Amino acid sequence: MSGPTPSGAALWPVTPEIADALYSWRRLLSDERGYSPKTVDAYWHDTKEAFISFADQFGEPVSAKYLTALKPAHVRFVMARRRESGLDQASISRALSAWRSCFGYLEERSLAVVAPFKAMKVRRTKDRLPRPLTVSDATAIIVGSVIETEREPWVKARDIAIFSLLYGCGLRISEALSLTQADLLLTGRSHRLRVTGKGNKVREAPVLPAVERAILDYLDRCPFPINARDPMFRGVKGGPLNPRMIQRAMETMRGALGLPSSATPHALRHSFATHLLSAGGNLRAIQELLGHASLNSTQIYTKVSSDDLLDSYRAAHPRAG
Repeated sequence: MSGPTPSGAALWPVTPEIADALYSWRRLLSDERGYSPKTVDAYWHDTKEAFISFADQFGEPVSAKYLTALKPAHVRFVMARRRESGLDQASISRALSAWRSCFGYLEERSLAVVAPFKAMKVRRTKDRLPRPLTVSDATAIIVGSVIETEREPWVKARDIAIFSLLYGCGLRISEALSLTQADLLLTGRSHRLRVTGKGNKVREAPVLPAVERAILDYLDRCPFPINARDPMFRGVKGGPLNPRMIQRAMETMRGALGLPSSATPHALRHSFATHLLSAGGNLRAIQELLGHASLNSTQIYTKVSSDDLLDSYRAAHPRAG
């Protein structure tokens, strides 16, 4: 792990006491709050840059003496430097969230104050709308008709199963790749998946027959033994599947189908939500299926659906021109 360690501050301009606290904060994010490794790394990098800026302002390694006397001017200096490095508003907003989390943790240990960070405001960025696929394009992907024929049949079956989960159940790619056979609740009348989402929150998602068939076909073809509680999707050497392999498979299909660069694995999840909503799906139900903590996160799909409807109107209505 890069950055400070419990024994010292070799790579960060901080005192050993602060280094130990920072290391504990990182473990809290990962182990207790369930943040993804990507988010933890982003928070870690943003916080390291803040401490480098503080050390430049103070002229020596950062200690509790300075952190408990922070002023808004110190934080503005940090934010200005981050902007000068080329960060956009969304990245600045993420960095501010990281700093508030970190300094809130340090304040609980009487090592810093968080108020100067809470006083900072970041200009709200315009929401970027999801870019879903059309129904026909999403269907072409999960059918897998353009997956290279020279690939081993079990690998092709694996990729189809994963894409089916993203589009058919609205899963994030990390959620799909963490599924175990114990999470397949396929007995009885209601076939479901147990999904572990962000913050280790568990939800259940219904499984369409086509998705279930894709999963079982993959499990039947997979040449590696899979423990019931180990991730069931495997790489070609038998280890847990790296998400980059699924991204590459999507890139290949994107080229074969002539789709834009916005056609990513995550776009299948967007398509799941948008197509459900367009077909009259209940927003609250879609929120539950997606695992969104807030309805605000789900409501963005109403904007996508409205825009699609307006585009169709403009294209079809005789007086729209």
